[in-house]
Amino acid sequence: MTAPFSIGRNTRVVFRWNGTRVELPSVTSFTSRQATVALNSAPLNSQPETFQVPNGWTGTVQCQRTNDNLDVLIADTEAAFWSAGTITNGTLYQYITEPDGSTTTWQYTNVSIVLDAAGSWSNDSMVMQSFNFTASQKVEIS
Repeated sequence: MTAPFSIGRNTRVVFRWNGTRVELPSVTSFTSRQATVALNSAPLNSQPETFQVPNGWTGTVQCQRTNDNLDVLIADTEAAFWSAGTITNGTLYQYITEPDGSTTTWQYTNVSIVLDAAGSWSNDSMVMQSFNFTASQKVEIS
């Protein structure tokens, strides 16, 4: 029997950074949004027109801190910049189990990230981390 719709637990998010697979801690939410640039035309002899030009993707990933992988990724990215002026980007993969049981894989290319929340540490609470990302393109792999 197939599911009637997608639910949040039907997806997995994985990074590839500098050729290395980075398993993210327990991802609790993933949001992505297409970015566009509006081009407006106001011809004298007809109605105005607007064209939406693709301009990459943005998103947010929130996760429970179950390992140091995200912290290490950020530290390594900073170290590469401060030691050699190198700016590294990665690739983000989203795997979705579709309602019919098939799997769709999406690739976000040329990803850069900002660690929006490194974690709030307090007694008897889960440490949550989140980062924002930008990507050049979203491509269907399968």
